[in-house]
Amino acid sequence: MTDKLQSSLIPTRCGRQIGHLQLNKPKALNALDLDMAIAMQQQLDAWRTDDSVLMVVISGSGPKAFCAGGDIVSMYQAMQSAANQIPEFIAEFFATEYRLDYTIHTYDKPIIAWGEGIVMGGGIGLLAGASHRLLTASSRLAMPEITIGLYPDVGASYFLSRAPGQSGLFAGLTGASLNAADGLFIGLGDYIMANEFLPSLLQALGDTQWQDGQVTAQLDKLCERYQLSADERPEAQLAVHQHSIDEALQGCTSASEAVKAILAMPSAEDEWLSKAQHSLSKGSPITMHLVWEQTRRGKSLSLAECFEMELIMSCRCAESGEFAEGVRALLIDKDKQPKWRFADVDSVTEDIVELHFTSPWEQSPLTLSGE
Repeated sequence: MTDKLQSSLIPTRCGRQIGHLQLNKPKALNALDLDMAIAMQQQLDAWRTDDSVLMVVISGSGPKAFCAGGDIVSMYQAMQSAANQIPEFIAEFFATEYRLDYTIHTYDKPIIAWGEGIVMGGGIGLLAGASHRLLTASSRLAMPEITIGLYPDVGASYFLSRAPGQSGLFAGLTGASLNAADGLFIGLGDYIMANEFLPSLLQALGDTQWQDGQVTAQLDKLCERYQLSADERPEAQLAVHQHSIDEALQGCTSASEAVKAILAMPSAEDEWLSKAQHSLSKGSPITMHLVWEQTRRGKSLSLAECFEMELIMSCRCAESGEFAEGVRALLIDKDKQPKWRFADVDSVTEDIVELHFTSPWEQSPLTLSGE
């Protein structure tokens, strides 16, 4: 177990325990690195077969962030050392991360994800599959991969394609900032709690007399009891814009049409929409096509198939140089002037898009079952 991930057991009144995993890199907003993902997988595997463990809580250290994404600086360094190739580290990182996300989705014990503060990219991956996704008034969810030449991964091909109306496509293309109410609306949250309520929640979990066969039902009632009332919650932005988003994207048959439709939406006095449009306008043209394709293809794929598709997509993004250039511009040189491979969405060729869905391996390095 790495010191970047803290593991503990919380005793309960019934004599059994609750596993608690805390991401412990507060200065880096708890960004998930490879060591943390491996350690988290190992602990979840151990607790899965431990009858003394009733459920698992996953949280981040400090109130600022649950998890602000993956360790893309390490990925950038790997891409720099293997230009125009798929670095072994990249394939290992994404395969490990996606197996962890899939484990959370398919875990046979309740998992509570405490999504306080910033929840982005890889943090969304840890949140999305939990059985009880708890957000707070300070939660800020986003999948802004369009700004770095990647695309919303960590299973987003599955859950964004199943979001209400065209909200998933919109969120993926724009990287729009979503609050807790938006999280519930788009299907990435279940309850909204008060900020910094986690210690009280852990105390309540320990004080509960859990009953065999009723743990999930008891947990549901506990979350319902402590959630914020409707008038205490932030106002959803995405839901307010849902009709206009659906109207704008209705009938679009390509990434180019969808991008132009979003950019044409009236936003002169709408700060939230204006910011979303700005991110889209400055984003990677290749990513625009990948988001369109992943939401189109993901609708008919299983969760496992989505992760398999995304491993191919992510490694191809690393191979092409688009991902490295986006990270360079945003986080390394910080000039915010990425030199994308294509000038605009119309210029991206069909063969480039299709390459991102063509496996470079005879056998995928992704093993979701852990066998």
